[in-house]
Amino acid sequence: MSGMRNKGHGNNAASGSQASAIPIPEGMAAFDDIYDQPDPRAYFRALGPLEYQAPQHGQGIFRRAVAARRRTVRAAEPVTVLDICCSYGINAALLNHDVTLDDLYAHYTSPQATALTTAELIEWDRSYYAARRRRDPARVIGLDMATNAISYAREVGLLDEGFAENLETAPPSPSLLRAARHARLITITGGASFLSPRTFQPILTCAHDPVWVAAFVLRTTSYASIAACLASYGLVTEKATTHTFRQRRFTDADEQRYAVKAVTAAGDDPYGKETDGYFHTTLHLSRPSEDVTAWQLTDLMPSL
Repeated sequence: MSGMRNKGHGNNAASGSQASAIPIPEGMAAFDDIYDQPDPRAYFRALGPLEYQAPQHGQGIFRRAVAARRRTVRAAEPVTVLDICCSYGINAALLNHDVTLDDLYAHYTSPQATALTTAELIEWDRSYYAARRRRDPARVIGLDMATNAISYAREVGLLDEGFAENLETAPPSPSLLRAARHARLITITGGASFLSPRTFQPILTCAHDPVWVAAFVLRTTSYASIAACLASYGLVTEKATTHTFRQRRFTDADEQRYAVKAVTAAGDDPYGKETDGYFHTTLHLSRPSEDVTAWQLTDLMPSL
């Protein structure tokens, strides 16, 4: 989730801190101050009232995608997930632990959490997540330009590796490339609006095996340039058409007007979605053609 001024979860308002120098839409609110704190308490306090929910939508889909990927990797190898714009490791928390996003809102806004120092919160979180660890965790690598958020996620054990880098403005470090070559699934629940092929090209070039890319993309933006980049690496991008996913409430009427106008300009209908007060995202899933045939997109989607 980056903020908008080149920081944080992008003003996907709640995207990821891998934001680039792409201009921020004038109508969107900035959340820069919550994306690179020493811990995620401010993040949850700010986004809870706005009903930010994108990571929760990703939980079931990412788990099913990991299960599908597990059938195709070497038996002794865990599935490695690269979470772009990972922020404080929230997608990793939901993927590998028996928690919901509502649980995390309650946890980080509780009186107990509020009373702790960051060091004490890290110790508490280590126990919290260890007690809820699933038996079949994926290996998760995090990428985000927010140094403090990456550090927190690693300290509490949510990320196996984490990299505070922005591939939109600089090439990846050798250590990131070494880690990313094992990725089998790339996930994004926020920040896609602020990414370009520059972020994906080096990762896909270094990957040992074909990678799946699962991205929740705001309906106010286009995913076309990234899909074209993925196609050059042999990945077919499918766009979910059965339903969209709420991201968060608008902060004010200006944001809503911006979103309705942008969605309409893109040729989509905002009625019952953006007109009802929420940003909505669409799931885009990119895979090799043989995997598109083997696993239907609808099988990965939640049942209505």
